[in-house]
Amino acid sequence: MPPAIDLRIDLETGGFFTLIGDAFMTLVQNRNRVLRVMGKLPGTPRLTVEVVMDEAPMREAMLDYSRRILALSIFISLITAGLVFAALQWLIVAPLRRTTAAMTAFRKDPENALNIIHPSPRSDELGTAQRELAVMQEELHAALGQRARLAALGTAVAKINHDLRNMLATAQLVSERLAGSGDPDARKWAPRIIDALDRAIRLCSQTLDFARQGVAAIQPARLSLAALIADAAAETEAVGAAEVAWDIRVPESMEIEGDRDQLLRVFVNLGKNAAEAGATRIEVDAAARNGAVDIRFADDGPGVPEAAREALFTPFAGSARAGGTGLGLPIARDILRAHGGSIEIGASGEAGTVFRLTLPRRARRRRRLRAA
Repeated sequence: MPPAIDLRIDLETGGFFTLIGDAFMTLVQNRNRVLRVMGKLPGTPRLTVEVVMDEAPMREAMLDYSRRILALSIFISLITAGLVFAALQWLIVAPLRRTTAAMTAFRKDPENALNIIHPSPRSDELGTAQRELAVMQEELHAALGQRARLAALGTAVAKINHDLRNMLATAQLVSERLAGSGDPDARKWAPRIIDALDRAIRLCSQTLDFARQGVAAIQPARLSLAALIADAAAETEAVGAAEVAWDIRVPESMEIEGDRDQLLRVFVNLGKNAAEAGATRIEVDAAARNGAVDIRFADDGPGVPEAAREALFTPFAGSARAGGTGLGLPIARDILRAHGGSIEIGASGEAGTVFRLTLPRRARRRRRLRAA
């Protein structure tokens, strides 16, 4: 007698998902069920075939087939993963490593042209980044080379200026003796010689002072801004600008924190520039704003020419008068930057020139002035 039927399966009525579910049920259970399978005979639809079978042999065949499919899937996955890994290494990782190595080598020795990256011709984002990096490294390499040459030139000029100033001082003493001689021609030309020597000595001194700015340390202290500007006015008058009237509109209670000598130098330079330009009146006012002080420094001089305004804060290039060194404003800018402030030129014309300065109420400590 045939055994008892555990499960009846009709291939004609079972749907696609139903048959898939039955297959998974066969894989997950481990009991040998007796199956009765019914279906039409292919090619002869009028005939129906019924099969009574054990499920265990079919389940073993399905597990064996699943193992082979799993092994094949793992093999294909490993090959695919290897190809993807090789592609990523070739297209992304290796170029990134080369770019990183070039950046590291350039950081260690930026003056060596061999450390500049050679960009690849690829047109994607990585190629664009390499080309931009190469351009940046070339520009920085050129800038560092120029800076080294300028540093060497500056050192040489400072040494020359030092010796030249001593020579000019000796010549000045001789010229003063000529001014006191009994020769009328000597007394006539001696003042011009002394004036020319004074300008030459002043140029040498300002150049040396500008070269030494890199080592001048800030000694911050609480200062009265009104008293500081009053001292600047008095010092400006002492050096030959007594005809300039100062109108100081700064509150007596307004205080800042900074290096008195350095900040005094800023206002003295501005006052001397105004006096030498032909100004007869200087107005200074200030207002507190968000932990800072905005200072307005205005004169009634003829104004700064447009050509000079473009290079006003460039050393040796921003002088608006004949014989000027162009160092006063760059030095003032460096002092204010070291304090965490700024200076810029505002309106300038026939009515005069206005400089706008900003100083923090608290100075930055342990900062050193740097030459431009």
